[in-house]
Amino acid sequence: MVFEWSAVGTVVINGVRLGYREAGDPSGRPVVLLHGCGSSSRTWDRFAARLEGHRVLAVDLRGHATSARPGSYALTSLGDDLVGLLEAFDLRGTVLVGHSVGAYAALDAARRVADRIAGLVLEDLAAPPRTSQPSVRGINPWQVLTAVFGILTVRQDYDLRAMAALLRQLSRPDAAWWSRLGHVEHPTLVLSGGPTSCIPPRRLAEATLALPGARLATIPVGHRVHSLAPERFATEVLAFLNQAAVASSPAGVSR
Repeated sequence: MVFEWSAVGTVVINGVRLGYREAGDPSGRPVVLLHGCGSSSRTWDRFAARLEGHRVLAVDLRGHATSARPGSYALTSLGDDLVGLLEAFDLRGTVLVGHSVGAYAALDAARRVADRIAGLVLEDLAAPPRTSQPSVRGINPWQVLTAVFGILTVRQDYDLRAMAALLRQLSRPDAAWWSRLGHVEHPTLVLSGGPTSCIPPRRLAEATLALPGARLATIPVGHRVHSLAPERFATEVLAFLNQAAVASSPAGVSR
């Protein structure tokens, strides 16, 4: 049975038209799905079908798929767009599930509008290097292109300038980004794609330690965990969602 989204639409955030897909229970806990570079909201079709009882919203990042191509692709703009989206839909108690640069945006939004967020799933988070030491490598652009090769050969449904700009920024050291991780206290699941991923596993381990409420799980299939190991990905994330639901319920909260 092919999964179908119940609604497909657009919303203007910060002057930029963003495309989105929606499914599930409108009264359920919101789960917002954020794809990585060179992808689109359709990458979540299989996983969205597993989110019974939730209100599911999958967004096309600026420069991708059905969203506008404004030509401005600062990393901070992705967080701006996500914050604006949460406010436009008045989403609260939201779990953000982000892949790669989508996970980067999720972390930024969680820091800025903490009261709207209940938890984070950061799949192969696009974490920038902490320092500029020669021994510390950044995100490998060639490995990223390999990771999304299946998408690129089917259709170039994105602005090439978006991918180039985002990868360039993510390859630069960002000590300030690392210093802000301690301010994100939400329950967080960090998923690593293991040693064949373009995101160094050691860097994700360090990010997990810096996030007060985080735990790390590894599914060693490479960067696109949700696509290459969909069942294992769903098992990990659904268990996390169940735990987050218990923790946020009146009976599950301890003060």
